[in-house]
Amino acid sequence: MAKRLAAAALLALALAASSAVAAPPAPEEVWPAPDPRSWWDEARPKPPEAADPLGNRRLNGSERPVAVDNGVDAVTYRLWGLPPLQTQVVRGGEMILEIWIRPSGGVRQSIVRIVLRRDGKAFVQARAGLVCCEPGIARRVGFDAEIDGGPFRTLRDHPMWDAPRNVRVAEAGGLAETLCIDGTAYDLTLAVAGRARSLRRACDAAAIGQVADALEPALHAALGHEPRLDVLFPDAGDFTAARRAYETLIKEGGSLKAEPPFPLPPAGEAR
Repeated sequence: MAKRLAAAALLALALAASSAVAAPPAPEEVWPAPDPRSWWDEARPKPPEAADPLGNRRLNGSERPVAVDNGVDAVTYRLWGLPPLQTQVVRGGEMILEIWIRPSGGVRQSIVRIVLRRDGKAFVQARAGLVCCEPGIARRVGFDAEIDGGPFRTLRDHPMWDAPRNVRVAEAGGLAETLCIDGTAYDLTLAVAGRARSLRRACDAAAIGQVADALEPALHAALGHEPRLDVLFPDAGDFTAARRAYETLIKEGGSLKAEPPFPLPPAGEAR
């Protein structure tokens, strides 16, 4: 009898131990799974004003979308977490200045967008990331902030926007035009009510100096908000040398000539 009681006691202890291990957690310890229906239908928080300064606008009967020809499609903007420039409704007294910064020696790219609204407010949106080897933008960082728009209000009428989109530096005295194969490319777009203008200045200091009046204040507005973006610009957005190179070129009789379009290969050859 004693042996039977001992065996029963051991069995009871074993069952208790196994039930303790397999016991489900208390209901309050389980994070509730999302409701599949509300996941798609519940209201989503609106982006803050700085993240979409021209948001919630609709074209009125007399307005038309600004035709943007800067080589960036709407899907690419969304990969960077920016409202596509093609969808922005820019009205009288407003402007968008956008700069894409692409070093030729790496895959780190940056974008700075300045938005001036007619109510007097101004905003900067900046992004940086690695454009290589992954479906999206790797290690993307960025921020959206309100800024002082004073340094940008005269840029809409700057003579740089009347220059050719692509240029080549022509030295004075009939010297051969310089060929630049290394450096940083800057793609600038100015969008105002009813029109947009794009410029590309790549690696040559004199060419970059021509658009320094836009590059310098835009980068200054973007720096100091996100340390991981700041380290990409060790010169802190200083374009003094580029300005000097452009001034010297013009003073010595040189110029920036329109870059001729690349000829298309004959039909049937690889493009």
